[in-house]
Amino acid sequence: MPKPKPKRPAAESARTSPAARRAELYALLGDLPDPPSRVPARRLAREEHEHYVLDRLILAPAGGQRIPALLLTPRVGAAPRPAVLFNHAHGSSKSELVDEQRGRQTPPYGEALARRGIASLCIDQRIFGERRGLPESMVFKEALWRGQVLWGQMVWDNLRALQFLSDLPGIDADRIATLGLSMGATMAWWTAALDVRVRVCVDLCCMTDFAELIANQALDEHGLYYYVPGLLKRFDSAGINALVAPRAHLSLNGEADPLTPPRGLDRIDRALRAVYRAAGRPEAWRMYRAGHGHFETAEMRHEALAWLDRWL
Repeated sequence: MPKPKPKRPAAESARTSPAARRAELYALLGDLPDPPSRVPARRLAREEHEHYVLDRLILAPAGGQRIPALLLTPRVGAAPRPAVLFNHAHGSSKSELVDEQRGRQTPPYGEALARRGIASLCIDQRIFGERRGLPESMVFKEALWRGQVLWGQMVWDNLRALQFLSDLPGIDADRIATLGLSMGATMAWWTAALDVRVRVCVDLCCMTDFAELIANQALDEHGLYYYVPGLLKRFDSAGINALVAPRAHLSLNGEADPLTPPRGLDRIDRALRAVYRAAGRPEAWRMYRAGHGHFETAEMRHEALAWLDRWL
């Protein structure tokens, strides 16, 4: 007897509550520690800058690794202030928040946000920055043997950073956004999908449609960190991003970017327009597209900051 075909992710999503779908998505991320009730932190150093005060921190969630982080507090505005959980790109580190980077506009996002009175936090993801060590492939393979998923561990850390930021005195927990480019973009929409404390999501240059990536034989465009066992049985890209609705979500992409094939962008945009219309908030979803590659343009920077100004 032939096996029944698996249900289409979009159809399944339509019949299941968002909370249940979030739990289902989280369950795919491997064996993870229980989320702690609080995330303590130790300040290693404080630096005074023109537009912000920078704290170098170590976050120490129970059951997890120690997580190096940068926290920027603006010199303008008053508490409680909005905040952005910033996510660095593959091969980068938390310093992306404050240092000029190739393929990014200037000033760095930390300064651009601080000038608007918005605080920001960025952690070193596993295998990057101060947490670099074994090659990504070795970490990924060992995790699989242990029933773990590298991406799941990275997401777990980011959710703990979100928890720390939400609990921080002087931060308005009702005005937290997440933002990132490339790997940081993927982290932004996964984090927003899994945790409703994120009120605004902005992703740049990585709204990848999984099916179109396969069709284009472009799986090697992503590092091993990106791949979650069994994901395609339960979710497509639009299905994950649907969990961000009805919260504000801006996706900025280049049509010449191999990570964001145009047909995949069409598919995701069409699906999310329908999701946001059904939620009664069509204005809260927007996909920006231009004919460039995998980098941030001046117009993308303008759009990202304008979206934060509008919704945060």
